[in-house]
Amino acid sequence: MTFLQPLILWGLPLVLLPVIIHLINRMRHRPRQWAAMQFLLAATRSSTSHAKLRNLLIMLMRILAVLALLIFLARPLVGGWMGWALAAAPDAILLLVDRSASMELRVTGADESRREYALRMLADAAEEFEHTSHLVLLDSATRQASELPNAASLLEWPDTKPTDTAADLPAMLQTALDWLIENKAGTAEIWIASDLQASNWQPDDPRWETLITAFDSLPQKVRVRLLATTQESPGNASISVSQLSRQQNSGKGEVRLAADLNRSQSNAGTTTITRTLNDVATELEARVTGQSTRWRHRFAVGGQAGGWGKLELPADGNPRDNITYYRYSDDHPPAGLVVTESALGPLWQAAASVAGQAGRTPAKRYAPGDVTPADLRDATLVVWQTPLPKGEMANALRSFADEGGRVVFFPPGQPSTARFAGLGWGEKQTSGDAGFAVGRWDEDQGPLANTDEGLLLPLAKLGVRQRQQVVGQAAVLAAFDDAQALLVRQALDKGEVYFCTTLPLLAWSEMGDGLVVVPMLQRLLAAGSRRLQRDSVAECGQVSAGDLQLEWTSAETDLRGDVQTQAGVYKNGDRWLLVNRPAAEDEFERVEDSAVAGLFGSLPFQLFQAQRDDTALQGEIWRLFLFLMLLALLVEAWLIRPSSMAEAAPLKPQPAAA
Repeated sequence: MTFLQPLILWGLPLVLLPVIIHLINRMRHRPRQWAAMQFLLAATRSSTSHAKLRNLLIMLMRILAVLALLIFLARPLVGGWMGWALAAAPDAILLLVDRSASMELRVTGADESRREYALRMLADAAEEFEHTSHLVLLDSATRQASELPNAASLLEWPDTKPTDTAADLPAMLQTALDWLIENKAGTAEIWIASDLQASNWQPDDPRWETLITAFDSLPQKVRVRLLATTQESPGNASISVSQLSRQQNSGKGEVRLAADLNRSQSNAGTTTITRTLNDVATELEARVTGQSTRWRHRFAVGGQAGGWGKLELPADGNPRDNITYYRYSDDHPPAGLVVTESALGPLWQAAASVAGQAGRTPAKRYAPGDVTPADLRDATLVVWQTPLPKGEMANALRSFADEGGRVVFFPPGQPSTARFAGLGWGEKQTSGDAGFAVGRWDEDQGPLANTDEGLLLPLAKLGVRQRQQVVGQAAVLAAFDDAQALLVRQALDKGEVYFCTTLPLLAWSEMGDGLVVVPMLQRLLAAGSRRLQRDSVAECGQVSAGDLQLEWTSAETDLRGDVQTQAGVYKNGDRWLLVNRPAAEDEFERVEDSAVAGLFGSLPFQLFQAQRDDTALQGEIWRLFLFLMLLALLVEAWLIRPSSMAEAAPLKPQPAAA
């Protein structure tokens, strides 16, 4: 338990007073041997043990009464938010509040979110300490320390309001550590309120070990209490736009998008998606299967210069993840560029061609020695089938990908020590008559995903006779049965780099029929158009420093918006900023209790699992000790009452014999 007046506990040795008085009282009467008393002692010997037991109980009741009085004066605190034995009120209490999007999940049977529940419980608990401890708030969105004037202000503080951000618990603890060091605080407690979402806690992050070592090295004692808001919640579904491109279809502009729907329940059925396009809302039906579904949609935009919109799900357990925003920019036609000196040049040009009103325009083609950085200016996709670039061209190609362009490398046929974005070419491998069979690929996203109609690309039937290994670490989007990669991806700043390990030549594979390589390159062409757009895209909490310096106005309300914490579409003159909540906030995985306790190592740690019917985290229990003191005194009074034999009337004298 925790005490609000811990100095009173220095009087605990006073509980020995009854023992001392008892011993002194026994020393006042020295026994004297008297022959006549031996008969009386023998008569009462059988009751001696009962008398000793009663004296012992009397002494224990007096000790208990003094102990209860001292604890009563020290004002103990206990409850669900339990303290440590004989712990004094800390000099500082750091309140680490997770206000990520997942904390807006409603609590079943209560008209409040997990965040609101946590704030209420923390405020109630901190109220007992507001006159003895410094209360410091550190929220997950700003990660700035703010000293609170009182506990009640926690409920209305601006930095405790809901956000569309994610949380980073290791970073929050690092800020708490820096505050303790900078302010030279004495004893401190860290109170954490979180829903234990795994993406926010990052239990495998190496920062945890460094943090705990740093906390252990502090001169003051630091204790950690965790309020885990993992109560039962209503069913929930989330939506997020994963892909969006503007393309020409039969000479008319259209927008194609793919949205991911994640649900806490896996039953199949349909759901309503409200699509808002430039303030005009339309209800659409989407078929969902399992917990995760990718929904594809397209709509015509004609010659519009650009536009914005949002997709919204019906109300459910968490209103914060029911909306996702999108923005399509001016019509910047994609353009392909091919660098090769092989006979595959015409095939690459056709596969990376662009459709227009006058027909298809083939991609530009250059020999390896003829291409210059200036040739990349209007391109959205670069197909590179020659030894990896070096020097100035390598730097230009890296900048091209950082800006949002797409680069796909095909095997040159010879191994090399050169690297691009950490990847390179290894040895060429040739199979037997059976060939290399493609065993798996990403059907939901990327250049090999299913078509808008849900049809699979014929990768399972693709015969591959030769391949060249990729050296380096990258995400594998397609692999053969022997786990060797067919297509890998390396994400850069705004763009991506791909390595495909086979060629569309009969000596290498059957990819030359176009059923795989054409849709793959067409999708990369459209995705690379992002580098030609002036729109900025960011996740909540990850907006660049340059964009934060501008004054942004919400496209929905025409009011100034907080782009760092609130998702939406924002504008500043002719510039646009699209902000959505981090994709990790739609994940349902949480860290187990035992794993959380292990993260704090040797630090004094206590986990409290929140329940829907909890009313307080802790409270004063001085009344209990006052009652115990009175009870001990009553028992002591009963024990020292005169015995029934002593109260009996004296015997009448017998008459003298005649």
